[in-house]
Parts: sequence; C-alpha cells; structure tokens
Amino acid sequence: MDLGALSIFTAQRLVFRPGDTGYEDELAGFQTGFAQRPDVVFAASGTDDVVAAVSYAAAAGLPIGAQATGHGLPDASAGGVLISTRRMDEVVVDPAARTARVGAGVRWGQVVAAAAEHGLAPLNGSAPSVGAVSYTLGGGLGVLAREFGYAADHVRSLELVTADGAVRQVTAESEPELFWGLLGGGANLGVVTALEIGLLPVTRLYGGALTFDGREVDPAAVLRAYTAWTETVPDTVTSSVAALVYPDLPMLPEALRGSYLVTVRVAYTGSAEEGERLVAPLRAIGPAHEDSLRELPYTESHTIHSDPDFPHAYYGENRMLDGLDTAAMERLLALTGPAADRMHVVQLNHLGGALARPAANAVPHRDARWLLRILSPLDDSTDRASLREFYEEVLTGVRRHVVGRSLNFTFASGDRTEGLYDDETRKRLAGLKATYDPANLFRRNYDVR
Repeated sequence: MDLGALSIFTAQRLVFRPGDTGYEDELAGFQTGFAQRPDVVFAASGTDDVVAAVSYAAAAGLPIGAQATGHGLPDASAGGVLISTRRMDEVVVDPAARTARVGAGVRWGQVVAAAAEHGLAPLNGSAPSVGAVSYTLGGGLGVLAREFGYAADHVRSLELVTADGAVRQVTAESEPELFWGLLGGGANLGVVTALEIGLLPVTRLYGGALTFDGREVDPAAVLRAYTAWTETVPDTVTSSVAALVYPDLPMLPEALRGSYLVTVRVAYTGSAEEGERLVAPLRAIGPAHEDSLRELPYTESHTIHSDPDFPHAYYGENRMLDGLDTAAMERLLALTGPAADRMHVVQLNHLGGALARPAANAVPHRDARWLLRILSPLDDSTDRASLREFYEEVLTGVRRHVVGRSLNFTFASGDRTEGLYDDETRKRLAGLKATYDPANLFRRNYDVR
C-alpha cells in the first residue's frame, strides 16, 4: 500500500495495530476460543478498502485473512493482515429477478428479513448471526438443503479481490473455472466482497423440534427410529438429530441444568396437514420433553435449531458419511453422553435429495448421505490436544463410511485440510491457486491431503 492510501485509512481510524484502541474490539467475534494476533487489521467499509488492504499485504509479503462475523476464524491472519468486512453489510433485493446482492459482512438474519418483504427467502443456515458470504463459499448447508441444494448452487455472481489487487466480477459465463473454484473452495483465492444469490418463493414452512429426555427415552432408540424415518420422507423434508448433556451451571434455565436431551429438527415446505402426518412416527418414539413442530413463517426458521446467539469458545469436527453403522453410532452416543467428562454436542444431518445433484461448483462429497458433527465448548482448563484425540477415538467406528469432511463445519480445526476435497477437486483448486495466488497470501495449500 502506498503512504497516501495508508494515511486515508489511518485518518478514518480504520487501521488497527496491536496496542491501539479498538484493536481488540475489531478482532472480537462469535468464536472466542482462539486468539488472533494480526500485525494489522484493516476495517473495510467497501471494495476499495479491501483492494488497498490486499495491495499492502502483497507488497509486504504478509498473509491475509478476512473476517465478517467471527463464527469461523481465518488461519492466515496470524502475524499478518486481517481484513474485517463487518461494515460491508448492505443487502439489496431485486424482487423481479428473485436475487439479492449481499455484502461481505452481511449476516443471514439480514437477508432473511430483507427477502421476506418480497415473499422470498434465501438458502440460509440455522443461525441468523452467521456470515452469508463465508457460509456460501464453504458450500452452505441450509434449513431447506435437501429440497434446494447447497447455498453455493444458487450463486449468480461474485465480486472478488484477488491477490494482485484486481477487482473481478466473476460469473459462470465470464470466468467459469474461477467461479467453480470459489464456490466450495472457501476463502483461499481472494477476498469475496459481495455475492449475487438467487432467492426462492418461500414464505412459510412446517417445522420445529421434537425433544426427548435422554434419561427417560433411550437415545439409541431415538437414533434408530429417526434414521429409519428418513428412509420414508420426500426430498422436501430436511432434518437432523442432536444429542447433548447440558452442564449444571447457574446461568442456564433450571429445567436445562444437567439434562440430557435428544432433539429431532424438521423443516418441510409442504402443508401443515401433510407435515403432521409425516412426523407422526417421530412422535410415536416416546413422550416428548418438548414439541415445537408447527406452521411458521420463514422468518422464524432459525427457531427450528435455536442455536446459541452469544459469543463463546468451542472446538469441533465432522465427517461426511455414505452410510451409518448403528452399533458405531450407539457407541458414539454413549461416549459423548452423561458418562463423558465434559459437554459434547453431537449432530447428525440427513443429506441426499438436491444436495446429491451435480452443480457447476467445487462443493465436494455430494454422494454423502449423512453429515456427522461433534462440537465441544472450551474453557481455560480444556486440554485441546486430548480433546482432539477424543474425537479421533469416538469417530473410529464410522471410519469405513467416511467420504470426507465438510469445510463449513471444521469449526476451529480448519488447519486440518485432509478429507475436505476429493483428488480431482483438489487438483483443480490447486491449479486455480497457482494462477490467482501464487505467493499463497491466503495461506491454505490445496496440495495438502
């Protein structure tokens, strides 16, 4: 960056270095378990700011990371440059074209609200505070994924700043190979400053959660009934099952403290009457601790999962599976349930349907039938190496069904690249990396298996 551009940033208090007032605030995000210490933080308000920041980093040979909401943290920013995009939060809906232009700092809740004003909906995820752009670059497994596919499948164009400081308007027609690689390849070929995404004429759905007390209803029985049920439902049903033991902490509602809950989440775009018929086998599993299945406006779709909305520390892993071993899953539930020495959240997402259809992007492992996720809250006493070893132990039983890992749900284990892509996809991404980021400023090497 030339001195003139740097002085503009500094005059507007949009550059932060360690020790500066505002440095820590600019780094703050949803994930609090991992510290970032970039040499400089550029708080971008627009594409020109991103260009200036990338140009500065390239000239200095510094690694570059970008952060919007902080649900996931960029590995590349340590000791280098972090570009904070949270101020780039404009959403513009074109109701006639059924599209939205979404800035790099936009959260899904903003897009849902803006689209709903026109009777439309995006393919958002379960948490409204997640950044829409980074989610989509990783694929984007949404509330209605089995019916409509990955969020990446509905991108029309991307605005991208590459490592050379160039601004590119990328479409499937203008630069098909780059378009392919950006969607599913993650933030490794440049900084995406905006997306144009397709919207869907969805205003309501039938859905919610059916929760069982794991001390009264056998969690393994819930799992068996749920997986059998998924074999019977149409592609218009997207669902998951989760199990967790809540810690006995005073900040939690008394009803949750120490409880072991197993929850089936359902989203269905058909009628409420048909939805009631479809979920009847789930209700027959046993007495429900809570039943929130209902007709609801799409603007309430986030209540299906009710993900935490406050910053916290966590670690996680995932496996994409082509099948399930019932005995292995029951063992996994036993190891992560009340007998475990700490809280673990286990979630199993039903895939297939539109997720299995080919698309002109790099989202891999479309043959997977399930996504298995484990997430563990962290505290100061957590031995993270031991936690990682624990994950390997509990995931051993599903090994023969593993087809890979999901980039969206690597959580804080994003430094591990093995399994994220099949060989063909990895080689194509490596070719794009050599073309658009030969100095590896964005610091993820696709050659790592």
